[in-house]
Amino acid sequence: MKKSMMKFMVLSCVSLAAYNATAADINAGKAKSAMCAGCHGAAGVSAIAIYPNLAGQKAPYLEKQLNNFRSGSRIDPVMSAMAKPLSDTDIANLAAYFSSL
Repeated sequence: MKKSMMKFMVLSCVSLAAYNATAADINAGKAKSAMCAGCHGAAGVSAIAIYPNLAGQKAPYLEKQLNNFRSGSRIDPVMSAMAKPLSDTDIANLAAYFSSL
């Protein structure tokens, strides 16, 4: 691959990552996270072993999982129901909040 093409790809990825990081609203995610606290803990650290910790997870991972629950490609009776009404913005905000912890 040519150096100029490689440089373009790297800059594009950096720009996209910067856009995604600024597009989400951590404070809105924090407000929305109250519905998650019962299972995942108030600060995203679960006291119950069967529920995963969300704090510190990477935002793209959290977004992917929530999108999968919402679409039905990943099924869990509780999480599918919780994710179904979330908008793309809600998901991005929640992911930004939990990844910031």
